Order: sequence, then C-alpha cells, then structure tokens
Amino acid sequence: MRVGFGYDSHGFVEGRKLILGGREIPYEKGLLGHSDADVLLHAICDAILGAIGEGDLGRHFPDNDPAYRDISSFELLKEVKSIAGRKGYCVNNVDSTVVLERPKLREYIDEMVLNIAGALDMSVEMVNIKATTNEGMGFVGRGEGVAAFAVVTVRGKDV
Repeated sequence: MRVGFGYDSHGFVEGRKLILGGREIPYEKGLLGHSDADVLLHAICDAILGAIGEGDLGRHFPDNDPAYRDISSFELLKEVKSIAGRKGYCVNNVDSTVVLERPKLREYIDEMVLNIAGALDMSVEMVNIKATTNEGMGFVGRGEGVAAFAVVTVRGKDV
C-alpha cells in the first residue's frame, strides 16, 4: 500500500466552461489552463502519480505541448491510471476536497464521484469528494479561483 497527495489551483476567467470532476458546472466563469483546467481531476492525478513515484502531471503532460491543449482531464486521469497499472498498481481509495466560494457543488458531487469511480474502475464507495469555502480569505475567498486537494492510496495488484 502506498499513499499520494495532490494539489492544484486555477484562476477563474471569462469565456470558458467550469469543469470539476468531469462535470460541467453552470457558472459565469470557467478555469484558466492549458487543458480543461479541472482542478479536482488534476489533484487526483498528481496524488496517484505521487503514490507510484512518477512525479506530477507536468512531467507526463507538459503545458507547452499542443497535444494537450484543451484536453479533457478525464483523458489525463485514464492515462495516469494506465501508468499506475503498468507499474503494477491500482487505485484503492480517493479522498478529495474542492475549495471555492461559489458556485455551490452539493448537487453535483454524486455525479462527480460516479465519473471518477468509473474512470478508475473502482467502487463509488472508495471515492469521496468534499466541497468547502475558504471563508473569504485569499484568492479563493475573493472568488478569483478554485483549489483542490486529494489523497489516494494505491496497492500492488498482487496484494
């Protein structure tokens, strides 16, 4: 069993869709990034890569590579799952937190859990997503962006 931790943040920008956990969230702004800027999936990907000793997303999917321009972060998550599989690991558990002032995510979390569990071929009971605010503090509190944290456990496939 190994543990990984991931973090990501992106600022809000006009003219983009807000994608979190692979779900489009109705909102007047989206997140700025080379890909679709899904901070939740990026944090989960980084946590998986960290658990298996494979660096971070930028190492595998550099933001200066046009091949990844506007790519769905689900494609990145599926590739990270494949990288873990090639190293003999599978994801055992995902626990994550999205930090933003608005929009509220409560009504979308179940769908995000289903999306992530499906992409990682795991039970929905092993995926947890929490949403919280930053109580008006910092860039998140001022409504300038979103941050996400994730912790995952992976296990060797033979365990």
